[in-house]
Amino acid sequence: MTGDPREVDVLIVGAGPAGLAAGAELAAAGAGRVEILEREQEAGGIPRHCHHGGFGGRLDRSAYTWASAAGASYARRGTTGPAYARRNVAEALEAGAVLRTGVTVTGWAGPRTVETTGPGGLERVTARAVVLATGARERPRSARLIPGSRPPGVYTTGELQQAVHLYGQWIGSRAVVVGDEPVSHAAVATLRTAGVHVVAVVTGRPRAWTRPRGTRTPLLTGATVTGLTGRTRLSGVELRHEDGRTTTLRCDTVVLTGDFVPDHELARRGGILLDPGTRGPAYDADHRTSRPGVFAAGNLLHAVESAGFAAREGRAVAVPVLRRLAGTEVPAGDGKPLLVDAPLSWIAPNVTGPHGARPLADRFVLRTARRLVRPLLLVSQDGRELHRRRLLSAVSPGRSFHLSADWADRVDPDGAPVRITAL
Repeated sequence: MTGDPREVDVLIVGAGPAGLAAGAELAAAGAGRVEILEREQEAGGIPRHCHHGGFGGRLDRSAYTWASAAGASYARRGTTGPAYARRNVAEALEAGAVLRTGVTVTGWAGPRTVETTGPGGLERVTARAVVLATGARERPRSARLIPGSRPPGVYTTGELQQAVHLYGQWIGSRAVVVGDEPVSHAAVATLRTAGVHVVAVVTGRPRAWTRPRGTRTPLLTGATVTGLTGRTRLSGVELRHEDGRTTTLRCDTVVLTGDFVPDHELARRGGILLDPGTRGPAYDADHRTSRPGVFAAGNLLHAVESAGFAAREGRAVAVPVLRRLAGTEVPAGDGKPLLVDAPLSWIAPNVTGPHGARPLADRFVLRTARRLVRPLLLVSQDGRELHRRRLLSAVSPGRSFHLSADWADRVDPDGAPVRITAL
């Protein structure tokens, strides 16, 4: 261990939109020494290499933190990703937060003590409150269990955007994009910026579930990637179609998009309870995790929402953190899990708060595994109906929708978990 263990008032892990916003808010509110740790050499998070517009605008539809298919149409309402990242960093520093880059948190040495490694060596830092804002990532090829050889030319969207916008690397000449989410369309735009011809966008979803796209790129629906070919370089993507046909798309580049998972390794190492739906930390309306004094915000909690949504959560988490520092925190009690029934995938927050506390914007965020047309949402506990509402439009996989929180104060703290069902 290098030097003596240090103490700070608030330690924030992650300097993306959520972490920087939390740091700015807490420092400006007089929370004491607020320190933000970032493992990358440059702070700002994923927006650093999202060069389209739309970040930080009034509607803030910068889309799923990574990018928006319609970035150009939203550019008038915001700024580019790198400019947005620089602004967030400047606001945190101007407020008085301390930002340390190139520092990785490797584990826990106590309830609110973390172990780090950085340019100065190993260190332990103890805080009165810890905020986890480690974000989310796309699952790479290995996690998706795609068989075949292991040639160069395989990217996730984040890897592609870094290669093009940060390092100016050569990508290839013909590419296939796997996925049909806003981030997939952003990958198409990045490939075109790099002068790469996009052969097709491939998705396993049926055509009825896909959204209109302002592009001439072919969209292959109901197709599953079964293998990658090539040795010294990728030569093709093998597909199986709904009718059983198999085809191979000739290409030298493939971009695997979407399929986000929270970057929860640090939370898991700390024994923090994870939600089975989001796969991020289980948390209540005050952004409290199962470990006292440890809070969480941003896309660590729900992979993956917009950069603006993550930043708003970062600002929101400052309020319960300040209450803890002041000794006025309401005891968490025994929060009840919020459980969803199929085809719903997850709900966030996913633990009831004390005294009917409500989440940011007075609503919960949900996702579905399949398209639902005007679903009826039911909230119940122990067979007792707490809320019902029919949505007026369809909801699709890969896009969030919302549930009013006006039923939260009717949850029985001594009852069973609360269930949310879509009919």
